[in-house]
This record gives sequence, structure tokens and C-alpha cells, in this order.
Amino acid sequence: PPLLPPQLVSGRAVAGPSSETVSFLKMADGGDGTAGVTGADGALAMKPPEFAWWWDEKMDFHIAFLQHLARVIPDIYFDEMDPLLEKEEELAQMNILYPLEWYLFGEDPDISLEKLRQSGTPQLCGKVFKMGETTYSCRDCAIDPTCVLCVDCFQNSIHKNHRYKMNTSTGGGFCDCGDTEAWKAGPLCANHEPGAAGTMKENSEYQLNEELMAQARKIFPSVIKYIVDMTVWEEEKELPLELMTSAQKMDKYYCVLFNDEHHSYDHVIYSLQRALGCELGEAQLYTNAIDKEGRKAVMKGTYVSCQEAKEEIKKHSKNVSQHPLTVKVLHANIMSHQKFALRLGSWLNKLMSYSSDFRQIFCQTCLKEEIDAEKPCHISTLMLWDANLYKGARKVLHELIFSSFFMEMEYKKLFAMEFVKHYKTLQRDYIRDDHEKQISVTAFSVQIFTVPTLARHLIEEQNVITVITETLLEELPEYLDKNGKFNFQGYSQEKLSRVYAVICDLKYILISKPTVWTEKLQKQFLEGFRSFLKVLSCMQGMEEIKRQIGQHIEVEPDWEAAIAIQMQLKNVLLMFQEWCACDEKLLVTAYKECHAAVLRCSANSCFREKIHLCGHTLDSKHFKVSADPVSIHLPLSRMLAGLHIQLVKTGAISGLQEFISSEEFQVQLLVEYPLRCLALVAQVAAEMWRRNGLSLISQMFYYQDVKCREEMFDKDIILLQVGAAYMDPNSFLLLVLQRYELLDAFKNIMPTKDQDLNKQCNTLIEEMLQVLIYIVGERYVPGVSHVTKDDITMREIIHLLCIEPMAHSAIAKSLPKDENNETGMESVIHKVALFKKPGVSCHGVYELKDECLKEFNIFFYHYTKTQHSKAEHTQKKRRMQENRDEALPPPTPPEFSAAFRNVVKVLNCDIMMHILRTVLQRALELESHLWTEAMIQMVLHLLALGLLEEKQQLEKIPEEKVTFDFYHKASRMGSSALNAMNILMILEKLKGIQQLESQKDMINWVLQMFETIKRLREKSHLPAIAVASASEATKVHEVQSTQDKEKAERKRKAEAARLHRQKIMAQMSALQKNFIETHKLLYENTQEIQGRDVMEEESTLPNMDYSRIALGPQRGPSFTEKEMLTCILCQEEQEVRMDSAAMVLSACVQRSTTLTQNRRKVLELSVDPLFMDIDLSCGIHTGSCGHVMHAACWQKYFEAIQLNSRQRLHVEQVFDLENGEYLCPLCKSLCNTVIPIIPLQPQKINSEDADLVAQLLPLSKWIEIVMARIYGYSKKGPQGEQQTFLCSKEMENSSSDFHSILSFGVQPLDRYSNSIKEMVVLFATAIYRIGLKTAPNEGDPRIPMMTWSTCAFTIQCLENLLEDEGKPLFGCLQNRQHSGLKALVQFAAAQRTTLPQSLIQQHLVRLLGVVLPGLKVEDTPSLLDIDLFHVLVGAILSFPSLYWEDTVDLQPSSISSACNHLYLFHLVTMAHITQIILTSTMALSCTEYPSTQEQEDSEEAHAVDSFSKEICRYTNGWYRPTVPGWYLWDCIKKGISSYLRSAALFFHYLLGVPPPEELLLGSEESHFKALCSYLSLPTNLFLLFQEHWNIVEPLVQRWCTDPAVLNFLKGERTTIRFPRKRNKLVELPEDYSCLLNQGSQFRCPQSSDDEPKYPVMCLFCGAMLCSLTSCCQEMVNGEEFGPCTFHSADCGAGVGIFLKIKDCRLMLMAGKNRGCFYPAPYLDEYGETDPNLSRGNPLQLCHERYRKLHLLWQQHCIIEEIARNQETNQVFFGFNWQLI
Repeated sequence: PPLLPPQLVSGRAVAGPSSETVSFLKMADGGDGTAGVTGADGALAMKPPEFAWWWDEKMDFHIAFLQHLARVIPDIYFDEMDPLLEKEEELAQMNILYPLEWYLFGEDPDISLEKLRQSGTPQLCGKVFKMGETTYSCRDCAIDPTCVLCVDCFQNSIHKNHRYKMNTSTGGGFCDCGDTEAWKAGPLCANHEPGAAGTMKENSEYQLNEELMAQARKIFPSVIKYIVDMTVWEEEKELPLELMTSAQKMDKYYCVLFNDEHHSYDHVIYSLQRALGCELGEAQLYTNAIDKEGRKAVMKGTYVSCQEAKEEIKKHSKNVSQHPLTVKVLHANIMSHQKFALRLGSWLNKLMSYSSDFRQIFCQTCLKEEIDAEKPCHISTLMLWDANLYKGARKVLHELIFSSFFMEMEYKKLFAMEFVKHYKTLQRDYIRDDHEKQISVTAFSVQIFTVPTLARHLIEEQNVITVITETLLEELPEYLDKNGKFNFQGYSQEKLSRVYAVICDLKYILISKPTVWTEKLQKQFLEGFRSFLKVLSCMQGMEEIKRQIGQHIEVEPDWEAAIAIQMQLKNVLLMFQEWCACDEKLLVTAYKECHAAVLRCSANSCFREKIHLCGHTLDSKHFKVSADPVSIHLPLSRMLAGLHIQLVKTGAISGLQEFISSEEFQVQLLVEYPLRCLALVAQVAAEMWRRNGLSLISQMFYYQDVKCREEMFDKDIILLQVGAAYMDPNSFLLLVLQRYELLDAFKNIMPTKDQDLNKQCNTLIEEMLQVLIYIVGERYVPGVSHVTKDDITMREIIHLLCIEPMAHSAIAKSLPKDENNETGMESVIHKVALFKKPGVSCHGVYELKDECLKEFNIFFYHYTKTQHSKAEHTQKKRRMQENRDEALPPPTPPEFSAAFRNVVKVLNCDIMMHILRTVLQRALELESHLWTEAMIQMVLHLLALGLLEEKQQLEKIPEEKVTFDFYHKASRMGSSALNAMNILMILEKLKGIQQLESQKDMINWVLQMFETIKRLREKSHLPAIAVASASEATKVHEVQSTQDKEKAERKRKAEAARLHRQKIMAQMSALQKNFIETHKLLYENTQEIQGRDVMEEESTLPNMDYSRIALGPQRGPSFTEKEMLTCILCQEEQEVRMDSAAMVLSACVQRSTTLTQNRRKVLELSVDPLFMDIDLSCGIHTGSCGHVMHAACWQKYFEAIQLNSRQRLHVEQVFDLENGEYLCPLCKSLCNTVIPIIPLQPQKINSEDADLVAQLLPLSKWIEIVMARIYGYSKKGPQGEQQTFLCSKEMENSSSDFHSILSFGVQPLDRYSNSIKEMVVLFATAIYRIGLKTAPNEGDPRIPMMTWSTCAFTIQCLENLLEDEGKPLFGCLQNRQHSGLKALVQFAAAQRTTLPQSLIQQHLVRLLGVVLPGLKVEDTPSLLDIDLFHVLVGAILSFPSLYWEDTVDLQPSSISSACNHLYLFHLVTMAHITQIILTSTMALSCTEYPSTQEQEDSEEAHAVDSFSKEICRYTNGWYRPTVPGWYLWDCIKKGISSYLRSAALFFHYLLGVPPPEELLLGSEESHFKALCSYLSLPTNLFLLFQEHWNIVEPLVQRWCTDPAVLNFLKGERTTIRFPRKRNKLVELPEDYSCLLNQGSQFRCPQSSDDEPKYPVMCLFCGAMLCSLTSCCQEMVNGEEFGPCTFHSADCGAGVGIFLKIKDCRLMLMAGKNRGCFYPAPYLDEYGETDPNLSRGNPLQLCHERYRKLHLLWQQHCIIEEIARNQETNQVFFGFNWQLI
């Protein structure tokens, strides 16, 4: 053999056999595989240009190329089990691809490719869509709905401002930007517009030089041949000879598992674990790789070992219903070459994106015929082998075709011809394959067949319609019965769904009608049409059914397949009819062909019978629908009906006799089959077929449903109208009566006394009369009358809106869609309806305009029975409200076209008159079992139609020319008998029948119409005009007087009813007054009690200043009164008292991050929850629905729920009983505990005592007493606790002793009943359990901390909510929030009594360590780390523990409490002011804030300045105020507002002191003063410091010298600023397409592949997450969590709102196993949401709905909303929210 070239590895030359390669790699690059310039031995590496030159020296590039690949490929791709992808790519680039590019360009490829790139991009975009990508279609400009744009092209196109649609791609399509045949306007976006930056010059794409093209022609064939050969290689052990090397005969094989669509993930994982003994994680990795790529090596070894593994996998994956998995044993070298072949495909793909010349050379090479004539060209080989390829290979090859053939129009045409040449084979392979459509080569059909010019060419040159229809016939023969008809019993649903793809191709090829018809096109189309008629012939009369008598059918027959094929064919049938109508000659030929086919399919029955009625005879086939087989599938007959309409529209119908004589036409035979079908519908309605099961009822539903009716029910009515037009009317009606089996019923033969049979007969008569109404009255079909498509759509909309106002989507769903998926409603709906805009929770609706109501037809033929009755009820109700009669006559129908003019003769023929008279006569005879009201209503409707027709004719043409004599026929006597009556006489008598009261107005209307017709006829007969006019005037007067009488009668009745109502109301009012007088005292008490429900602020109190102060010696009295509450469970009323049985409020405790200032913080469960972080990162919120129960009643209720849930194990519960959850018995809110209701104890202060205490107990003295008490406790405490805190030396020498604190007023401790204590402990434990996510432990020292924390946090949340909504602080809380907060605060105050006082004291000391000057406690946190409102609440609630004595239970008196509260509040407030000043150092420059002289000179400004200087001194100059005092004072006022508001709420609910009036109003000016007044603060807050400076100076110094504060001032750490920012949901773009764009650019951080992702956005923080894929699952404590659940654990403390971007839906989540879907806040122009983008309309953000969502979050109602949603949408299987 010739000497092989030196081998390149990572840029080095290595001489010698390939076995040395790997060892050389390790030696030369130190084992890490990085490339160097020279080898380790100093040998110079051969550079790519030299290597390329060497290739050029070879005689045959192809041989040299293959020999080189044979040497290097096995060493590059040497490990398929655990491949090093980056390493493989680097080696492939350096050893093969880079040298190839050098060889191709003759210079550095980077330079050449850059030149090509700068020369422009092609005009066609050609981006290939991956599954899940968003696509856009323009409804105004797209030729058909398959024309789509990618996100980038759409955003830069004119279509962005048109009526566009958004859709999610199923994968496999490509962007049509630049394709002029796809768009009516705007085919190019700004990116691809000629002359735009980076695009080609006008039609002058950069030409490659000849030398480069010659090189490409030399290289491409070898590369393409290698790719094709390796892709279709079937051998498992041997490579092609030219790729074999002697050194590679090793026994190294892989056991390779292939993907299929039958086996589930779990089944494959199980099979691998069993067969290979691998771990679960490893099996999952293999399975993911197989699903993504289509194949994966699961074992490496010798041939024998791999063969054994193969058999094991097959054995374990096989079961009764499934074939085993596909497994192959492949030689390692085959695997490596096949892998590289695909890499070469991607390389070619990249090259072709640079130049049109490269694409053309590629296409030429692929299409070049092989020397061996039997072998197809390369591209055909790949297409034919497609079904045998695995997923990964298909994707690469399809992209290769997209980027080459589909980007060059000339070659696209040649490719299409190859595609059609092999169409049958490709479809056959696809139907037998199990891979999805989008990764099959057959998916290319949509790209080829929808291009108009290509479609014409393929029809003309390759007769593609015939090819497709023959494919259909060839694929469905197994379903043909002995009569040559389809029968889909026992069909394979999967196979049939693949056959539907062939029908779709037929739709694609017909989607755009030709404008120019060549002779060849006509000929080929007709041939295709004949072939299509063969398909329809197999469907005509298929799946016949026979009525089951006696026994119910045993097995329900399969009916879905036949109906599904009918649905698929609906638009194809319509398109064939429209194509035929393009040319008159073509239409006539098609009509003849179709007519002949119908006659061929109509079996000629030898049994005929003669039938007689009213002197008329008909000779017809003997057939009984109730006894003989009948089918609803008549596509041939319906195709003929469609073509007949087209004949009428084009005018060709006038020559019908010329091409089909009346004998040949056989109209009776054409009518026969649709008539049988309608008779079947009637008999099913009459319940004669009930033993045939549900399958028949389902077929009847679809027969008349909007999805099928155009080509089923509607066409049957048209065929009956054709029959009525061409047959003698009496004969036609005889045929109808015979098929409905009603001849005997109208021969006056008395039916049996059997009620069931009578009921059947009546229903059949109703159904028949209804069909007769449709035949003569339904004329809204172009061709049947002169109407347009818009008229039809308007009529449909009018009748839908007559039922009720409807949303846009509901109307669209009820209208038929054309081949472009359009209903046509947008262009006409504004003419007939007005749009009513949506509210916050409902959608917008259309309401019918009043002027359109006259178009209402009660017997509209598309109404279902339910819709008919609803519409009738609505319209009658409306007319009653307008004080009009209830008659609903038909509107005047449009005139029949000439071809259908004879249809009206059916109305006035003898048999029709006989039918009408008979029905009316029976009603008169009062034999109730022989008639129904509905029957009479239909007869009246038919009479009305006849009279309207005659009136129309009389008004249009002279009376003598009018042949329609409905009036005379109706006036004629029924018989010669003495008691005989005509129809008018019968109607007059029917007015008096009670059962027909509701039809009385309609009878009057018909009689008046008879009168009108009579006058019209008499008017033309009378010679003397004067006589005529006098006579007419009299008649008119008579008619009017009759009408006036009736109106007056109606008015009189209405007035009488009104007076009667008035009288009753007056009587009731008198009785009520009398009762009130008699029970005056009781009534007043009731009013009083009712009034108490209102909040306490509204109570009447002495209007003095002191009454509105909550703290200090001047505290006002608390307002309390007896509280009577009713238990919602037992309905008993009870007063709330301390010593009575406990009453409780249902409540929900949850962790919350609604106030967090640091959303990215990882939440860790606090070991010491006494101090809340300054950023409020996670709090515990307690909410209540406000419903009250006895504690005992609640416990019984909860136990009952537990018992019930144990008995219903299979039902997924909305609540988690183990965590104490339940639904409130009244409002069904989710709750997880109860709050005990504890009464507020009234506390009054004697003002004289108060003044005295104020003098004796200044702040300094108070601090001294408190410190003495604390010091005393520390001395008494156990030895180990003495060093918890340090007191200053002065305290030891102070005059105050341990008992001094008691001398300012004490009182006995409140005593609570045991029942209340139990509930207090239960609720406190629940807060502890939920807040710390730990097991309940009643003795845990953290329990009181958690109580104070939830109390403070809940108040802060409510204050935040009121501020956010701009509501006043008091008087605006909802009742549930008010009662919940009141109960919570009183509980928090009372809870201390259930715990050891020493424990409370320990916590108090640590809290006071922050604000007491002399108290230094270990581990006291920095002022910049804690929230001071939590400190305040904790200190106030725990302070009474200092009054505890061993022998007696004491608590502070009212005066003591008032002083304690005041001083504690002042100290914490000063700390907070300092906190605000320290954190305001980062304030903006004040130059942008204009100030007034008054502001700058204010007392507050000076005070701030001096205080800032003090802080500057204490911090050694690190605090430098950069803003003036007035601005800093403004910052303080804003920053402290939230704290003061929260404190006001807290003290109000703790003490019950009413707030000042200003806080009940929303004005901000007086708000700050009122707060200060209520909380006993000076409005200049710095007076606090000035007044007590000697006491607080050491405290301020301590706060400022804290290391954490200094670090912050030095910039070494961060903290938050005040006021804290109010959290909002993330800002969303106005247009939803921007979000979709964002979603399409999302790349999963955990995944490197380009597989579709399902991005979701967290609305709390805006983070984008990857959902529904395994790449982002997280393991926590051995449990698997999805990305949303994992993210929400920190971001929302377990609660989350996520927007699924591709589905336009929200997910509300709470915890790991609870969630629900919720409408997104995006609405289309009709005010509707669009989940899953199913409608695809442009969507805009609805700010009101987004605001509602924000409030749902801030009010902590997400859990409640989820519970409600799950309650209403109960499912019997659990959705695994944990993995979302």
C-alpha cells in the first residue's frame, strides 16, 4: 500500500501506525490534550496548509480522504460510553476539518470565511425551528397559515403591527422570511432586506472564484458520499473496505440501545437496571441520552458479551402488549465513523450558510445520478433510509436539506420532484415507523406542497394529487370490507393518525387555487379528482348500522376513526369543490364524474312499492330506516351537492339537461341517502335506537356539530332542497313521509294506546316538520340564494348572540373554520354586535345590536336542542320586558335563486296542507297523546313561511302572475264533511285552548298575516279604488282594534299585578312597624348589638384630647363592651369572657417573604428567632378568615375530617391533615390552626394619680428601677445564669431596690379558663411548628419569641398593604383582617401567663440590652442588623414578667403599664431614629431637591444638624452627613413613618384606645402629627434626645461605636435604607411577544444542548428557570425537587407565582406538593386570556389583573387561592408539583 501521510494529532505530526497515537497524545501534551506547536522530541508539527498541499499531490482525493479518516477517526472517537465531547471536537477540528478547510480555500479558512460572512446573508432566513420555539404568522399577509416567521424576523417586520398569531412550533419547520410566494406583503424583514446591513446587494450574491468552486466540486462529492455511505451502513461488524485498516481488527464492540415511542422512560430504566445491573442514576442518564439522541451505547465489551447484554435487554423490555426494545451490537469503529459522518454534516451545514455557490454545488452533487442506474441519487438514498435512522441522525440530515435545497428555489423544485417520485414509499415507511412526524422526512411535504408555483408544477409534471390519493388507497386496503367499503372496526389508532398526514398533504397541495389553468393542469387535476372519488366511493355508505331490537348491543362499535377521517377531509372536500369551480368546463366534467360515481354506489333495490296519500302516488324503493342497514357517511353525495351549488353559482346549471338528461339525473335516488340519514337522526331523537349504545349518539352529535356539519348535515339539507326543486312537491313529501315512517300517522289511522309508541311518533313528526322548515326556510347558502359568505357569518353570529352575550373565543369556536383556519367573523362582527369591555375577573363579551334582533329565526338549523330552548326563552323574556307580544315569527328569508325556485312549491302542495291541517286538527280534538306544543309551534312557523312567501310575491309582481296560492289552499275545507274546517277556522278555535296559551301570540300573528294576504289579493280584484280603499280602511281598523284590545288587556293585567304587589308591601310594612312599637326595647338592643360590629374607633366617646392618646400618664380610656359571638358550627351565641369556654377564630399561619429587602438571601431556619433581621428576609404571617367557632366544636369538626379522610384514601386531599390543615366550614378557606379569642380588659387611669406618677417617675428613675429589678433577678437566679448580662457599677449603688418597681401600681394577674389556656398553648405551638418547620414541643424556650415575631410581622404586613393601597391606617381593614389582628394581639399579650416567667424575663433582658444604657448583654446584635419594631413588640409583651413574685401573681396596674409602654416606646424610637440617620449616608446629592428658607431654618433641621455632628464625633468622623439638615429631617420623617404606623396599630389593638380622627382619613398632611399625638411623641422627634440627653448619650455612643456600624460607614458591608422599598411583582412588558422573545433566548445554565426548554419566570424576583426538564432537578435530603419548588423555598418561603412563558399561564405554588394553574394577566383585544396560546392572538398586559395578583400575594392569599382552585377542580390523581 502507498505510504500513509504523517498523522496529525492536536496540531502535531506523528509518524508511524495509529496505535501509537493515544500514547503520543499523553506524552506530548502532558495528558491534558492541549495542542502545542512542536512535539516533545522537537519534531516540527506539520501545519494544516502543508497537510492540505500533501492531499493535493495525491492522484485521487477521495481515496486519500478515506484513508486518512480510516487512520484517525477510531482514535478520536475511542470511547462511546463516556465521551469527552470537547476533546473529541478539538481533535476532529485539528486533524480533519481545519485541514479540509485549508484545502478548500487555499488559505487560512478563518480569513476566507470572514470574507464570505461580510459579503452578506441570504435573502431567505431559513432558520429551522426546534420543538417548543415560538413562531408568528400574519393573518393579513400570509398566503396560508403554514407561512411563519421566527422571533427575530417578526420583531423586525411590518407584520408586528398587523393581526398576527403566535404559535408554538412542533419542530421541523423553518422561517419563511424572504420567500415572496409566502406573503402577500412584507416578505422581507429589516434584517434580510436587500441593502440592509449585512445582507446581499440587489440580486448580486457574492460569487466564489472558479478555483474555489473547482475545489468544492472536488471535495464535496467525497464528503457527501462518506456521509451517505456511513449513514445507511447496515453491517454490524465490518466497515466498507476503503475504511478498513489492518490495525483495527480488534474485538471491541458496543451494545447500542435505540429510541422508540412505545416504551416509557420508566420501562427503559427498569430494563437497563435488570439487564446490566447498573445503578438508577446511570440508567436514567442512559435513558435521557437515548431519548435526546435516539441511540446510546450502554455497554462496551467483546462481541459475545455485548450479544448477551442485547438478549437480556430484549427479554426484560418485552411484554404482552409491547415489542422488545431495539438493540444492536456495533463494532467500535462503525460507531465512531457514523458519529463523525454526522459531524461532517454539521460542517457542511456551516459552510453552506456562507455561500449560494456552495449550496448549489452540494445540491448538484446530491442529485447527480449514480453510475449504477438502479441506485438512486444521494438525496433519494437518504430520504428512503430516513425511517431506519435514529433521531440524532435525522435531525442533522434534515437540517442539511433545509440549509441547502430549501434555500435555493431551483433546487427546491428538483428536490420536490425527487420527493414526489418516492412519495408512496416514504409515506409507507412513515406509517410503519413509530417516530413523531416532525422528525420524519415526510414532514417536508408542508414546505413543498404549500408553495403555489411548486404545487402547480408537481400537479402538471408528476400528477401529485393522484400520487397522494393512491397512497391513501394503498395504505387503507386492510380496512375494506367485502363490498369495497371502509370499516374501521378494531383499527390501530396510531396507524390511522399517521394516515391522516397523507390527507393533510392533500390539503397542502390544494391550499392555494390556480389563477391560470393550462390544458395539462386541467387534465392532471381531473385525473387526481377521479382518484379522489375512488377514496370517497370507499367511504360512501361505510360502517352501516342496523337498529338493535330486543337486546342491547354487546360491544360498542368503533366509530371515532370514521368521524376523524371525515373531519380531516372536511376542508379537502371544500377545496376540491372550489378548484372545480375555477373553470366552467372543468366543473361540468367533475360534476358528471361525481354524479356517475354516486349512481354507481347507489344499490338498486329490486323491491319497489307504491304509496298513496291525498290522491297522490309515488313509486319508490322499499326501505325502512328502522329495519335496514343505514350509514351517515355519504361523502360522494355531499360532494355532488357541493358541486351542484358551484354549478348554480357559475350559471352552468342552466345547461344541466345538456350533459345529464332528467332520466339519467335520477333525482329521487340522489335524495334517498341523505333522507335516510336525517330519518336516522329523527329516530335516534325518538329513542328508537337506544339499544345501539353511546357510539350512535356520539355520531349524531358530530353529524350536526360545527366540526363536521358543513360536509355532513348542511350538504344533506342542500341535497333535499335539490330534490324539492326537481321533484314533484307531492311526490317529494310522500318520499319524506315514507322514510320517516309516518305515512300511517297522517292517514288518520288511529295509533295504538301504547304511550311509548305515541311518544316516538310525536318526536318523529316534530323532527320531520323541523327538516321541512329547513328545506323551505334555510336559504343562506351562496347559490341557493343570492347571499355572500359575510351574510352567512353575520347570520350565524346573530343567532349565537340571541342565546346570550358571548366572548369572542366562544363565538369563534361555534363558527366553522376554512382551510386557513379563519372564521371570517372579525370583518363582520362589528356590524351586528357591540363589544362590552371586561372587568378585573371576567372576560369581554359581544352583545347583539337591537336592530339585528329582527333577524332571529327560532328554528335556525344550526341550533342544538339546548340552544333552541335557551334562545327562545331569552327572546320571549326580552319581548315581555319591552311590553310586546311573545310571537317569534320567522324573518323574511332571501329569495331562492332560479335553480331552487321550485322549492317553495312544497309549502302549498296538497300533502303539505294535509300535514298542517292534521296536526292542528289533533290539537283541537284535545287528544293530548297525539300532538305536542312543539309540533303546533312548527306548524305555525311553516304557515308563517308560506304567508311570507306569498306576501313577497304579491308585493313584487301582479297578482294574476302569482302562482303561489298558499292563502287559497289554507282557506280550503279539509273535506266535504259537515263539520269540516279550514286552517283559519282551526286557528281561531286554537286561541281558546289553555295548553296553547304560550302560542297564542303567534297564532294571532299568523291570522293577521292571513288578513294581510287577503287584503293584498282583494285589492287587485276590486275595480273601484274608492271602494277598495274604504274596505281596506275598515279591515285595517278592525285588525288594529283587535290589536289595541289585546294590548289594552295586557296593560290592564300588568297594572293589576303592580297594584297587588304594592298592597302586599304596604301590609308588610305596617306589620313591621307594629312589631317594632310592641317590642321597642328589644329592637333598640338589637340595633346596639349590630352597631358594635363596626370597629371600635367609630364608638361615641367623650370628645376630649386625652381620649385619643395611647401611651403615657395621659392615656385615654380603652373602649370595650360585651362581645357576643355566634359559633358557625353549632349556631349558639356566647359572650367572650376570660372565665368562659374558649371561642376560636380559624387561622392560617405561614412563612412569608412579602416584605423582604433581600430576595436573593438563602433562608436558613433561625436557631435564635428573638431578633428579626433588618431586611425582614422571612417572617411568620398569621391570617384569619374571621369565622368563629367554639373550641370544642372545632375539635369535633377536625376529628370528623380526619376520620373521613382515612375512609377516602384514593381521593387527593386539598389539605394536609398531618400538618393540622383543614378548610373553614363556612368559607372553605385553607386554615392550619385556630386563634383563641381573648377579651380586651378595660383599663382606666385616674388623672390625678397619673400626674403624680409622671412627676415621681421620669425616664432616668424608670431605667434605674428596671435595672435594679433585673439585677435583683440575676442575683437570685441559678449560678450559671448570673453572667448573662453586666450592670454598671452605679446600679449596684443606686437608691432603687428590687421591689421599687411594685410601688408604682400593681394588680392581680388575669385568670383565664383552662379551655382558653389550652387553646393558647395549641396556637403558640402551631406558630412555633410552622415558623421553625420543626416538630411541636410545648416546652421549647423559643415559643414566646415566635409569638411576638408573628404578631409584629403580621402588623407590618397589614401596614404595608394599607400604605400600598393608599388607604387610611384605621377604619379600612377588612372585617377578617380586623378580627384576626385583634385576636392575635390579645393572644400575644395573654400567652405570657402560660409560660415560666423566668423564661420571659431572660428574653426581655436580651431585648432591653439593645435600648437600655447600662445593660450590656452578651451577643447583643448591632443596630444595623435588627428590625426595631420586632424589638418593641417583644419588649412591650414581655415587660410585665418583671412584676413576677414567687408568692403572688402580679402584673402592672394601668398607670404602671402606661409609663412602661411610653418609656419603652421612646427608647426604641430613639434607636430607630439613629438607625435611619446611620443608614442615610448613601443619600443622593440634595442639589436636585429645591428647599425653602423656612425648611432650612426650621427647628427640626437645626436639631438634625447638631445630632449628626454628635454621631460624626462618636464614629471618629466616619459618618459624614453629605446633605443639609432639612433634607435629613425629611428622610427621617419618611423613614420612620412605617414604624410609627405599625406601632399605632399595635397599641390600638393591645389597649383599645381609639385613634385621632385624622388617622381615619387618608390625608397625609396631618398624618404625622396625629401619629405623634396618639403615640405621645413630640412632632420634633429630636426633643426626645434633647430632653433625656444625659441618659441616652452613652447609649448613642454604644450604638455608633459598634464594629458593624463602623464597617458599614467604611463601606466594608451593606445594609438597607429607610423607608424600606415596598415589594412589587416584577415589571412585565406590555406586549407578550417581548416575553416570548425573552423566553426563546433563554439558555438553561445546567444544560449545554440545544434541546427545547420550557422557561418559567418567577414573578417575585424575575429569575428565569428551566421547567419540565430533568437537567435542573435538585436533590435535598435524598428528595428530588423541581427548579420552581427549589427556587420558591428561598424566594417566597415556599410560596411562588411563576409565569410559564410558552404556555401563557401562571402557576401558583405553596410548598412542595401544592399548586394550581391560574390565568395569566395578559389579555387579547377581546379581553380574554389565552392559555397554551391556543388562539394565538396578540396579548397585552392587563394592569388591573396584575394588580389583583399583586394583592393576592401581599394579602397572603396564594395558599387560599390554590385550595379553592383544587376544591373546584378536584382530581382523583395527584399532580406532582414537587418536580415542577
